[in-house]
Amino acid sequence: MWESLVESVPNVSEGRDRAAIEAMATAIREVTSVRLLDVQSDRDHHRTVFTLVGEPDGVADAILRLFAAALPRIDLRTHRGEHPRMGAVDVVPFVPVRGVTMADCVVLARRVGREVWDRFRVPVYLYEEAATRPERRDLAEIRQGQFEAFPEKIKQPEWAPDFGEPAVHPTAGATVIGAREFLIAFNVNLGTSDLKIAKAIAQAVRGSSGGLRYVKALGLTLEERGIVQVSMNLTNYRKTPLARVVEMVRAEAVRYGVSVVGTEIVGLIPEQALFQAAAHYMGVEQFSPDLVLERRVDSALKGR
Repeated sequence: MWESLVESVPNVSEGRDRAAIEAMATAIREVTSVRLLDVQSDRDHHRTVFTLVGEPDGVADAILRLFAAALPRIDLRTHRGEHPRMGAVDVVPFVPVRGVTMADCVVLARRVGREVWDRFRVPVYLYEEAATRPERRDLAEIRQGQFEAFPEKIKQPEWAPDFGEPAVHPTAGATVIGAREFLIAFNVNLGTSDLKIAKAIAQAVRGSSGGLRYVKALGLTLEERGIVQVSMNLTNYRKTPLARVVEMVRAEAVRYGVSVVGTEIVGLIPEQALFQAAAHYMGVEQFSPDLVLERRVDSALKGR
């Protein structure tokens, strides 16, 4: 059993070309000390989220292999999708899981960031716990302007990359790499095609505009389904539980006369977040994860 475990959840700007996505997944699987846990692609977002876990050195190797597979297959000059992006490999977070500290993940992020520039000549920004200055902690702040505006933005002294020269890669843009706690990517789909409603609800729910503190939110269109979506990142599910987010979005939707037609979890989610939601909606008194059958069975078998 691996004593040191790091999770990484790289997001790439490709959600439609199945062959390209499989090539990237294969590159990750080639590293024996890493397990690829999940791959989720969205055609409207034009984005794929990979979830992998493994030993720190193995995860670093897998991310560099992902870059090697992604860059020849993604050209941001022709990329169009609903999700904001500034890079072919848009963002790479490292998350401590077991036997690894946040400080270790910061070191890992900076090491991989330097390697990305040295090998691929893609400029790199460091974010969250790895950020080199306060205004760069927030991914949205770094990515503002997206790929199209970055050739000018990167020339500004305050937006010089942490690794690399102040010029974007012609097809791969720039990349954001960092260290953070567990994050839940969670979307709520609305029964309307009116993007203004999704944007208004996103503004109401996100922390930066006075909503829920640990929520980031955008309003997006899902053209293939003819509906809109409130796309969110929950950065601290313990302090802002999933059920609270759902109920606030639902209440705001009622104000506009629309319904919630479904929700989506992008990537993986900690089981505690689901336990919180179950306890909330079922009203279970003195709820404990020990009430879950499979947990009790696992505990009993380990104690044999």
